Formats: sequence, structure tokens, C-alpha cells
Amino acid sequence: MTFTVLDSHTAMRRVLTAPVEERATLVRPLLDRAAGMYRYFPGEVDVVEMHHLGNGFRLDREDHRYLPALDRMAGADVWTRIGSALDDALAVQLAATPGITVPDEIVVLLVLGNPDDKLFMDAGRGMSANGSVTGYLWVNVWPTDEVLTQIEAIAVHELHHNLRYANRVWDPATVTVGEHVVSEGLADAFTRQLYGDLGYALVGRAVLDDDAAVAKVLTGLDVTGMEHFTAWVLGDAHATRFGGAPVGLPTGAGYAAGNRLVDAYLAATGQTPADALLADREDVIATARAAGV
Repeated sequence: MTFTVLDSHTAMRRVLTAPVEERATLVRPLLDRAAGMYRYFPGEVDVVEMHHLGNGFRLDREDHRYLPALDRMAGADVWTRIGSALDDALAVQLAATPGITVPDEIVVLLVLGNPDDKLFMDAGRGMSANGSVTGYLWVNVWPTDEVLTQIEAIAVHELHHNLRYANRVWDPATVTVGEHVVSEGLADAFTRQLYGDLGYALVGRAVLDDDAAVAKVLTGLDVTGMEHFTAWVLGDAHATRFGGAPVGLPTGAGYAAGNRLVDAYLAATGQTPADALLADREDVIATARAAGV
């Protein structure tokens, strides 16, 4: 399997040094390389619109912060670090589960985020990412010290999702909040296997010890309908942004619950996180609840 980490550094520098009116056109070839991650969306998708909706840097205005931020990412060697981290993580995963299906190629798109988006910068702590569509990893960051320290863990967390759902079916008609919550816990656990506490997803760190939030998430594990998932996993602030109904949860509550469930499951079964890549959601939840979660 090959990881293709796109040279978005060169592409974004070309875009950001061009006149504003040319930028949307210039960025399309880069974004089109990862357009396959929208293959399950209904109708035709505009990759530039999706870039903006996903908190990517604005293409319709000048911003003196963008080029220095891009230079900071380059200075931290984030593209090389991501590629090396993915290679290492895949080797660990295949050693534990040698028979899994892996994509022939995973395309990795790293883009600069929008520092004026309050949800992205505050609740999201300067990053958003998606590895749920087989063959694609999308990572969007603003290069704070915290994000740059975390960059390998961010990429590996998304790789875990990619590998899990290359081997398990995610059926939008029947999938539950519990599956999503467990998947985040498994991804965090695997990333922690490699990076220690840096493996905790940034979005969930503030509520890891929030017992009330975790207890609330556990009441919603059987909820279906993906329009509800944002509130139960990411929390009310994200749900409100994307048109969902709030359920009374702080940001990242689903990640905290996922970590509790998965840690209890691993302790009870003696498995490593890598061993548990394809662990069944119902088994994880039942085992963890029996252990007192």
C-alpha cells in the first residue's frame, strides 16, 4: 500500500501568492486530487465550496497570516512527519492484524485552516480531519504549537478510521451513535499506543474526566440517523454550526465516552489497541458496561 502525501505546500504557496480573483481556480487541481472522499455525497460536489465549509483558508480575500502560517508548517516538516507516521502506524497495525484489507493507495491532503473561524480555533483547537472514506485522509490545521506537536497523532487517528472501515461496513441507514463513539475510542487508543497521551484527540481532551458528559453520551449509544451524530459525538457547538439539534453535550463528549468504553474493553480482554482494530461495537459496549463503565 502507498501513502501519497500531496505536495500541498507548493500548491498552497502558489495559490496564496496569486491575485485573489485567481485563487479558487488555482486551488482546484489540488483539491480535485482528493475529491474521491466526497463520492458518497448526493449530486455534484464543488471542491472549493467543501474547502470553505471544512474550515479551509479563505480563497476570496487577502490575509497576511496565511503565508507565515504556511512557512511555519514547512519549518516543522509536517508533510514528511505525516508520511513517516503513517508508514510506521501501518506497520504496527499489519503486524497485529496481517489479514486485513488495505487500500492500494491512501491520498493525504493537508491544508491550512481558517483562523477566523471561532468554532475551528476554539472548540476544534485549530484542527479538523476526516479519514472515514477509504483511500483518503484529509487534515486541516492552523499551526499552533499544540497542533504542530500533535501532527503525527492527528494523521494516525484518521488512518485508523480508514483501515477500520475498509474492513467493516458503515451503513448510514442502520449505523448507531455507539459505532461512531466506539470508533473514536479505538482510534484514540491506537494512537495512544504509539504516542502516549498525545494520542488523545484534541477535540475531546477537555472533557476526558467529565463523568456527567460521558454518562449522557452512554444514554444515546443506540441512536440512529447520522444527522444526530454530530451532537452526540462532537457536541452541541458543532451540531448547531451544521444544522443539527443540540442534546446538551460539551465539545468532544463522544470522544471521552469512546475512550472510557475502549479502555475498559481492552483491560478486560487483554488486547492491544492494534489487536482491536475490528472490534465489534456491541462487544466493546457490553464488555465495558459489565466492567462498570
